[in-house]
Amino acid sequence: MASLKRFETSWSQFKDQYDERFYRMWKYYLSSCAGSFRARKNQLWQIVMVKETFKGDYKAIRNLQRKPTA
Repeated sequence: MASLKRFETSWSQFKDQYDERFYRMWKYYLSSCAGSFRARKNQLWQIVMVKETFKGDYKAIRNLQRKPTA
């Protein structure tokens, strides 16, 4: 819902570049995503791909342990 709010707030900056159909489609898309996440029917995946010549180590910046809920 935060993404939808930011989109609607910023729309005045972009409305001259895009038509009303684009605006409605993005509102629908962002609302659908929010509903899917709230229903816990959606997943988010992040895949990191590097060339074989990459010499460094990739370190994910996240906490892999879940905190217990009360």
